[in-house]
This record gives sequence, structure tokens and C-alpha cells, in this order.
Amino acid sequence: MKTICLRSRLHTANLFAILIAFMSLGTSADTCWAQNAEQAAQTRMVLVRAGHLVDAATGTATPNQDILIERNDRTGRGVIQAIGRNLDVPPGTEVIDLSDHYVTGGLVDAHDHLAITYKEEPESNQYYFTTLMDSTPIRAIQAFSTGFQKLASGFTIVRDLGNNGLYADTALRHAIEQGWVPGPTIINAGIIIGAFGGQFFEIPEREDTVYPEYLNADTDDEIVKAIRRNIHYGAKVVKVCVDCQAYPYTTEQLELFVSEAANAGRKVSGHVQTREGARRAIEAGLWSLDHDNALDEELHAMMAEKGIWRVGTETPKTEWARTSDARWERRLAMLRDAYDQGVKLAFSTDADYFIRGLDRGELTLEFIETWKAAGIPDADILKVMTTNGYEISELENERGPVREGFMADLIAMRGNPLEDIDALYDVDFVMKDGLVFKHDGVVAPMDFFHNGPAYGWRVR
Repeated sequence: MKTICLRSRLHTANLFAILIAFMSLGTSADTCWAQNAEQAAQTRMVLVRAGHLVDAATGTATPNQDILIERNDRTGRGVIQAIGRNLDVPPGTEVIDLSDHYVTGGLVDAHDHLAITYKEEPESNQYYFTTLMDSTPIRAIQAFSTGFQKLASGFTIVRDLGNNGLYADTALRHAIEQGWVPGPTIINAGIIIGAFGGQFFEIPEREDTVYPEYLNADTDDEIVKAIRRNIHYGAKVVKVCVDCQAYPYTTEQLELFVSEAANAGRKVSGHVQTREGARRAIEAGLWSLDHDNALDEELHAMMAEKGIWRVGTETPKTEWARTSDARWERRLAMLRDAYDQGVKLAFSTDADYFIRGLDRGELTLEFIETWKAAGIPDADILKVMTTNGYEISELENERGPVREGFMADLIAMRGNPLEDIDALYDVDFVMKDGLVFKHDGVVAPMDFFHNGPAYGWRVR
């Protein structure tokens, strides 16, 4: 370090400067050593001892694996440095003993709305009224709360697909990435784009109440402007209401969505309600089709051929779910058909409602019951909730899989989820970005909170 500091001063080509450099060497060396010490203080090593390391992609569980992580508290990054048995670790490494646990990457919910919660009281579960009563600030606080709850249940990534008021989803993503609060990695859509009216049925006197829940875009110019506006305000994925009104988008218009989003490196998620809307979305090459009611065997075959994600939001049949027997049976049959045809499947919930007695993370896990009832093998359910989730979120090359060089997002439980998917109901350890969020079933995340943008305010 002394040499580096000295060299920086010897570039000056006159004797006076050289003498000054030598005279100030002590001070310079002290400065360099101080910088080095500061950097070292910001970096710490953590070793997770996993009883079994589960690789959901291959359906294997390797016993007695160590995971060495370097955590940088200045950047908020925790990167996996090495994986193996009986690793040599630097002095002072923190050891987390999970030798009686199964450890794997975090879970993914590929479709939720963190900043809206509609309720039986006072709005009779009519989210149109929810949007009128709840301001964007209160919804941003809700988003933090619901994201916190989902992280506590092991969901380290969430695709947040609209209905967030005036970009509360972007605000939450910024707050998490800058270090203000803990939460999952957010892939947010901004404001949903739709034909006139969005998903609402307005009245002429107050037709502007569609905003900011939806951006009306009917012409090509309006579509392009809406996409660019969302991306400018922080959207990581583009959400389009394909057929929410009597005038669905044409295939050509949906192709414009795809090409314009691709121009900024974004994919398009399509809310579909009708079979014709779904068919057009498939032909246009959307990244994902969200909701399962309109999908059938023929559409599944088309999706499999084109590699389009099925984000079905398969609501379980429970006391709190308003699902008829006929709808339930069709949902199971279509989920199984999509699985059998090799459609790319994502775990998703659309669980944007208040169920007393369940937090948002617990509510999200309830959707596992649909996959079980459809006869999907436990190991494949885990793969859908992890590996597939990383891919649809386009994060599979940086976080999710437990690999060297990847971000350290880990969850752990005592049961083997490859053999019993219900083990996910008892996730008692969660690590996000190399920082422990939950341990022994206790959430103690004060290290995640900062009184400023600790990881940099330019994180956008």
C-alpha cells in the first residue's frame, strides 16, 4: 500500500515535488492504510453449514455442504465465494450452523400486487373502491409490509405486476435496493397499460379515475408513450391488459408492445381474460400470459412451442377462496395439461387481498395446495417455485441458484422439500443478499434498516 501511494506522487517530474512526496510519505501511508482498514471493516465473511444443499434444478440434495459468503455492508451485496465440504475459511468468519436443515435458494412469486390489499370491510372486496380510498403513500407502506411478510416466508423475489397507485412499486424497489428497508428483489411493472378504461368500468363524469391504476393507450403512439413512461419511472417489466374491455388489443398492437419493450431490454407480461385475447398474445410473442381461466389444451400447445410462460395464479379451493367446484376441477385439469405438455410454468398467486389470520407470506404458500391437487410431483413444484421463478424474472445468471459468484439468497427448513413440498410451510431461516433476515424462526432484521441510502442513492 505504501508503494502505491508513493508511486502516485513520483509521477511529478521535478525534484521539489519528489522531496515533498517523501516528506509527506508518512501521512500518505497512514491515509492508504486507513482506506484499506475501512474497506476491510465493511467486508465480512459468513459460512453457512448446510446439512443438505438442495439443487432444485436437478432435484438433488448434497449432504454436508459449506457455503462461504463475502458480505459487503457498503454495497449491500453478499456474494457466494465457494461451496464444498470442509472449506478453509478466513479467521473471524461468522459460522451459521444449519447442519440439521435443508438449504436451497429463495422462493419466487411471479405475480402479486404488493401495494394493494382489498378487503371485505369496508369495500366488499371491490378493489376499484380500494384504489379510491387508499392513497399512494399508504399503499407504499402496505407494499413494504406485504413484501416484508413474503420475505419472512422465504420469497426472495417477487414480480410485482401493477395496481400500485402512482409507482409505489418503484418506490419500494428503490427503498430495498438503496438499503432503507428489507424486502424481496422486486421486478416491478409500474402502471398497467390497457385500452380505454383499463380493468375499470368508468362513468363519464369521472372517467379519469382509471389513473393511476391504468394508463389508457389505444393508438400506436399512445402505446409507445405509455411503455416509455413506465420504463422511465422504473418499471422492470411491461404489463399489458390484453383483453380487459370489449375492444381487445390486436395481434399487431401486441407485437408493438413486445418490440417497444425489447428496445429498452424489457419483456411483456399479458393479463388475459378471454381465449381470443390469449391466442393473440401467444401469436405476438409475449413473455408471459397471466391468469389461467382462458387457457386450454390448444393454447397450451402453442405456448409450449413458442416458449411462453404460463403464470396461472392458481387459487386453491379453501374456506377463504371463492372458487366453485367446476372452476376448481377445470383449474386442476388445465394446470396438469400444461405440465404434461411442457409449458414453462411459474408459481404465482395474485394474492392481493386480506385474509384474517394469514399474513401475506402464509397466504402465498397456500397456493401450493393447487399444485399438489393437480398431481405435480413435489420436486417439480419446488423447481417451479425456484428455478423457473429465477428464469421468468431474468435473474438466473446473478441470483437465485446457489452457485459461486451469485448473490447469497438462501432459505432453510428441517424437512426435504424434494420429497415433501409441505416443508416450505416451515422455512425458519432466510438470508437475503448475504444478510440473515430470519433465523430459528425469528425475524430480526434490524441490520437491513438504515437511516439513509446506505447502498447509494443512485441505485435506480
